[in-house]
Amino acid sequence: MEHIEALPNQLRQHWERFWDCFTTRTRDTSENAYQYLRGLLTMDKDRTYAGIARTTEGKDGQSMQHFMSNSPWSAQNVYQRIQEDIRAMPQLAHDSLLILDESADEKADIHSSGAARQYNGRFGKVDTCQVSVVLGYTNWRSGPWSTWAMVDSELFLPQEWFTPDFARERQKLGIPKECRFVTKPELGLSMIRRAKAQGLPFEAVACDDLYGRNGHFRAALDCENVVYFADVPAHTRVFLQSPHIGVPEKTAETGRPKSKPRVLNDAKSQRVDQVGGEPDTVWQQLFIRHNERGVLEDEFAARQVWTWTQGEAEARPEWLILRIECNGDRTYTLSNAPIDTPIERLAEGSCGRYFVERLIQDAKDENGWDEFQAQKYLGWEHHTALTACALWFIAQTKLAWAEETARDPELAHQLEVEALPALSTANVREMLKVVLPLPQLSPEEAREQVIKHLVNRSRSTASRLRRRRRKNVKVQT
Repeated sequence: MEHIEALPNQLRQHWERFWDCFTTRTRDTSENAYQYLRGLLTMDKDRTYAGIARTTEGKDGQSMQHFMSNSPWSAQNVYQRIQEDIRAMPQLAHDSLLILDESADEKADIHSSGAARQYNGRFGKVDTCQVSVVLGYTNWRSGPWSTWAMVDSELFLPQEWFTPDFARERQKLGIPKECRFVTKPELGLSMIRRAKAQGLPFEAVACDDLYGRNGHFRAALDCENVVYFADVPAHTRVFLQSPHIGVPEKTAETGRPKSKPRVLNDAKSQRVDQVGGEPDTVWQQLFIRHNERGVLEDEFAARQVWTWTQGEAEARPEWLILRIECNGDRTYTLSNAPIDTPIERLAEGSCGRYFVERLIQDAKDENGWDEFQAQKYLGWEHHTALTACALWFIAQTKLAWAEETARDPELAHQLEVEALPALSTANVREMLKVVLPLPQLSPEEAREQVIKHLVNRSRSTASRLRRRRRKNVKVQT
């Protein structure tokens, strides 16, 4: 019981640990960050600026609006502090992965930073959405169950946002003038480099096929001495023997000399989904880890292949890891892990991407990441950083409970499970809601809040009408 009662104080201490990340040279409005964290962790809906301020403080939200959309505190400082915390925990020093992924949220129009007609992986279609590139972190051996956290994130700005047509929108939404178009793999690479420079302990990077099919991205990680497990599509072509790459010599007296490199020997490429059927591909049933459904145990095969990206001077040796899941789905992963890496380790790495899916699910379903409605670039950065901060509080709480609360082996035996389940994000939030209840407004206070809200809406409408009239006058003149 004392563990539950201690949660409000622990949340306050968590905020104090990050306090200086939310201050500026001239003002200390960091209390807004505490209230925002509290809203993300204890509210179930309406987690907007005004909604959080109204519910947690009984205020109209103007101070919160300024803190989130205009105050120049650095979101990157929050991520750096999370990474510092991870570095300071001995139990997370080994067996960790960084996981790169993206997350899309539907938008009604293109008037939010980065919103455009683009692929929405959440629904598997192209629609108007905002896409975030997320760097997740997981340690799968920190206890009976795994730990995960968000350690960095960037908003993807499509190329059209840097055309003259969007100049006015960029200025209005506060997109920094120094911003330039950067692809998702380039954003991911810059975040991985930041984490590495910060000294964040990780053994490898896992990513989906958006990044894995980019040969230059994999080569860049290899140059950084970063081990990767990169999913690739089934049609990706590999060589089972080393191809000799070069420019063919000119054989005829007429015609131009050859200039493009190509395969000069008899090495033939084939699709990765064909490699599993080769007679010398050996499949094994491997246990990976315990999970909520019991155990993760699938069929795996791994073999050395060579890949070549057009424009590169030579082919690169990589591991190809093939997996048949229990439902029959097949996945294909390329890795630059050392040649003597056991297949058990290769299989573990190829399954690591699961945890970033859990991370994004927790961020959206439990912490309101997808409830963000503001349009400004700075607002998105601040909202995402505070979401990451809330998720890190939950991860620390789960770790502390696992270490401080003894698990009953007899109960595990009675329930016929190998390990008793860990706290979930939902469990932590439910306990917080009990010991840190949201204030209840009196009828008079509620009436006051409604009046303030209606007045602010009227002022916003009047402001938009004035801008429209000024714009019409300019057009007429």
